[in-house]
Amino acid sequence: MKKITSFTVDHTKMTEGMYISRIDGDITTYDLRMRIPNGGDYISPSAMHTMEHMFATYIRNSDIADDVIYFGPMGCQTGFYLLIRNADHVRVFEEVKKVINLIKDSKGPVFGNSEVECGNYRTLNLGLAHYEAERYARVLDAWTDMTFSYQQ
Repeated sequence: MKKITSFTVDHTKMTEGMYISRIDGDITTYDLRMRIPNGGDYISPSAMHTMEHMFATYIRNSDIADDVIYFGPMGCQTGFYLLIRNADHVRVFEEVKKVINLIKDSKGPVFGNSEVECGNYRTLNLGLAHYEAERYARVLDAWTDMTFSYQQ
C-alpha cells in the first residue's frame, strides 16, 4: 500500500515551525508544527480543542478567508493542518501569525463554547489556548525559512 505523504517525512529531524506538507493542484496543506514529534511534550486535548475552535474561526474571518479549506488537529498532538486554496505562502504565514496573536491576546469567549455549537464544549479552556498560542508565536517570530520545507 502506498504511504501517505505525511508518513514519508522523517519525524526524527522535524522541529517546531510551519511547513508545506503537500500541494495538490491549487490546494496547499500546511503543517503547523507546535511540538517536536516524539519529544514527550504534547499538546493537551483541551488545548488542541480550544485552539481548533479559535484558529478555525479567526482564519475563516481573515484576509484569506475565501481560500480556507480546512483547519484541524493532528492526531499525534504535535500540531495542526491548514489547507488553503491558491496559496501565497508568505501571505499565509503572515495570516497564521496574526491568528496566533489574536488567540494569544483573546479575552474570550471561546468560539463555539456551548452545547448547541460543540459536541464536547466542556473541554474548552482559553487559558490553555493562550499558553499554546504564546509558545507558537515565539516559534513563528523566529522563523526565517520562507521555503517552508521540511529538514531532511
